[in-house]
Amino acid sequence: MPRVVVTRPIPAAALELLAKHAELWVSAEDRPLGVAELHEAVRGADAVVTLLHDRVDDAFLNAAGAALRVVANVAVGVDNVDVEACRARGVIATNTPGVLTDATADLALALILMVTRRLGEGERLLRRGERWSWSMTFHLGRGLGGKTLGVVGLGQIGTATARRCRALGMEVAYAGRRRAPADVERELEARFLPVEELLAVSDVVSLHCPLTPETRHLVDGAALRSMKPSAFLVNTTRGPVVDEGALVEALRAGVIAGAGLDVFEHEPDVHPGLLELENVVLLPHLGSATVETREAMAVLAARNVVAVLAGEAPPTPVT
Repeated sequence: MPRVVVTRPIPAAALELLAKHAELWVSAEDRPLGVAELHEAVRGADAVVTLLHDRVDDAFLNAAGAALRVVANVAVGVDNVDVEACRARGVIATNTPGVLTDATADLALALILMVTRRLGEGERLLRRGERWSWSMTFHLGRGLGGKTLGVVGLGQIGTATARRCRALGMEVAYAGRRRAPADVERELEARFLPVEELLAVSDVVSLHCPLTPETRHLVDGAALRSMKPSAFLVNTTRGPVVDEGALVEALRAGVIAGAGLDVFEHEPDVHPGLLELENVVLLPHLGSATVETREAMAVLAARNVVAVLAGEAPPTPVT
């Protein structure tokens, strides 16, 4: 039977599917494997199920050897996978799009509400045991009705986030490498803008673009200074899209009003300056973290592996 390596424990439904078709090795450690551990684990594998912290590069592929046929990444993003290096060796790379769209869009909306209404600040106030009293000016946040949501990357998750914000009365603008389908633009009444103009006109900027060399530090000091002082930044895509050092300076100086972050530039580390600030909401990469979504992601990755091992086209190859 072919040998399938799973680099970290994943939901049982996916493991059961894989076990029907292959000899299965699953890491006993619920943590990212070190580079040497990872390369030793994948040696001689026909397929590897990877997670977003596993770097699939030439060294990984060399360690796996000629038997490797598929790398199934349990994530939408493939910034951890050198897709071209895989193609050059005839290794198919797959990902898990679609199944985590709603969960991540829900979390993006949650961050928008938390940071604009200062909900994290309010909870921390109560947990500290501070005295408080209702008043007309106590702990005021910002409403969303009539405000502009600027979406950077109007793909599946960006579109789902925009739909949620439209329901709250927001206008939608978006930027990206290409225009969205006409029916999506009509549904959202969305304006397509250059990213520089999008940053300048938006009240909330929500990042949904993939991490590429072009989008690394897309939101840097200059980009932040182009935003409104009353605007908020939300990131649920990949941490390095934002220059965290520049963001800390902007939040401290009031260049923008606040930020909501689910991802970080050097995960799992968080810039210490962010931890000191009240006008930022911080979550530990929970975008797809529902029981249903994580199981669906893992099962889709397993289906990709099973298909390739059977000589069939996988459901979701990286294109």
